Amino acid sequence: MKNAQNVDYSSRSESFENWFQTPLGRRLLADQRAFLEQRLNRLTGARQLQVGISHRLPLANGTDFSQKIMTTPSCFANIPDGVVVCDADELPFPGDSIDLVVLHHTADFSPYPHQVLREAARVLRGDGMIALIGFNPISLWGMRRLISRHNGGPWGGRFLSRGRMEDWLHLLDFQVETSLTRFYRLPFQRSGRKGTGVLGERLSGYRFLPVGAYYCILAKKRVCARIPRRHVWRQSSVLGLSGTGTVGAARGCSPQSRDHPEK
Repeated sequence: MKNAQNVDYSSRSESFENWFQTPLGRRLLADQRAFLEQRLNRLTGARQLQVGISHRLPLANGTDFSQKIMTTPSCFANIPDGVVVCDADELPFPGDSIDLVVLHHTADFSPYPHQVLREAARVLRGDGMIALIGFNPISLWGMRRLISRHNGGPWGGRFLSRGRMEDWLHLLDFQVETSLTRFYRLPFQRSGRKGTGVLGERLSGYRFLPVGAYYCILAKKRVCARIPRRHVWRQSSVLGLSGTGTVGAARGCSPQSRDHPEK
């Protein structure tokens, strides 16, 4: 973890954002958008928040939320309305204020991925939904990252495992409702061009195999019921019933026995 914190994820995320302008990047983004549109289009609420590498890559536009907010890690001129400059691991929003949080490769390009999830859980209201997208290390894309000689594009990300992310979500009191992998094209630019990617199309017929390029986890934040405070009974208020001991006595208060009357 110490070495990971020394990595310049800011420059790597910029390279990844530029990569989305390539044929393969555009196809990947289109697949992610189509999936979230299908799964989240029925959600409604007050606020939707997308935390990612850039505000220029919007997702889940088909949802019916009164306010849609996006974050960006870097400050620039002419920031549009609805865009907040902040780090993904330190969100400037109050707790329990967001209905839907979309994390778009956020943990992949953050020095503190676990804190990213903690912040998302903090701002999300009870029964709210989180949509988490990340690269799948158990895939051809994960193999490409291991053998890649440079850190540009997606290959500079962490590629955290889907099981690990699910474990973190469970620890943060989330209930995972959907967890799957998608996008079976080869991790090369020629497979992103029209009419190519035949092998990926064949692999897509085996969707039960968790070897897609990216995973998407949809999880709901559990509502924790508050434990009611126990009423502290005063000893002077305890009602004594003959032959039945005491009713509602506080802890440590025992009934008096007839064989040992109080002196």
